[in-house]
Amino acid sequence: MADLKFEIKQSLGILSEGSKGWRKEVNIISWNDRSPKIDIRDWDETHEKMGKGVTLSKDEMKKLKEILLKLDLDKLEV
Repeated sequence: MADLKFEIKQSLGILSEGSKGWRKEVNIISWNDRSPKIDIRDWDETHEKMGKGVTLSKDEMKKLKEILLKLDLDKLEV
């Protein structure tokens, strides 16, 4: 498998941190020299290791924002 190249262009925030120091982060990342995307995934403290995540285009992020703003979080069964 070829090496995965990434560059974190901007850190938007940290959603949570696990007991072993891994953090679920929201970042803008360029993967393999492609256009940057919004990315949500777990990272170790040095950003050398990562977990599985979700990568969204700007349009997808706008749609997700619309969906989240419509939700009544107190009524969700999670």
